Amino acid sequence: MELVVARIGGPRGVKGEVRLDVRTDRPGARLTPGTVFVTDRDGTGYLTLATVRHDAKGWFARFAEVSDREAAGALRGTLLLADSGAGEPDAWYAHELRGLAAVLPDGTPAGEVVGVVSGSAQDLVEIREVGGGVALVPFVRALVPVVDVEGGRMVVDPPAGLLAVRPAEPDDMDDAAPRPGDQP
Repeated sequence: MELVVARIGGPRGVKGEVRLDVRTDRPGARLTPGTVFVTDRDGTGYLTLATVRHDAKGWFARFAEVSDREAAGALRGTLLLADSGAGEPDAWYAHELRGLAAVLPDGTPAGEVVGVVSGSAQDLVEIREVGGGVALVPFVRALVPVVDVEGGRMVVDPPAGLLAVRPAEPDDMDDAAPRPGDQP
C-alpha cells in the first residue's frame, strides 16, 4: 500500500522549487535528498528529491526532473507516494489498524479500533466499545500484546476499569470444587 507523503503546491522562484503540503508525521525522515517518489499523476512517473528545506513559511522542495518554474507549476496537486511496507516489524500505520476487531485475551469482543491518538508518553489506541463508548488504551505491548492485521484483530489486555467490557468469567457451578456437605 502506498501512503501520501506530500501534495505538491505552487511553484516558488524560477528554478523549479515547489511548496509542499506535507502529509506525513515524519517529514524529516521521508523528505531527504535522493528519495525517489512515485506520483499519482499519469505521465509524471517518478520524482527524485534534489533539495528540501523547511522554514517558518513551510516545506519547499526541488526535484531532479524539474528545472524551471513552468515545469514546477505543472506539478501542482501531484501526490508524492511512499511504500508503507518498508517499516519496522512491530510498527503499523493508523490506517492499517482502523477497523480491526478489539478482543480481550479470552476472545471476548471489546469493540473496534477506530484510530490512533498521539499521546505524550506513547500512542493510544482508540476503541469504540461494544456498548458504544470510546476508550483510549496505551499502545504498549503489556496492554496490546497482539496486533494481527491480516487476521483483522487486536488483542487488548487492559487493567480493570479501562474498558466497559470484562473478560468472561467461568460458570461457578461448572468449575467449583465440591464443598463438604454438598449432595452428589
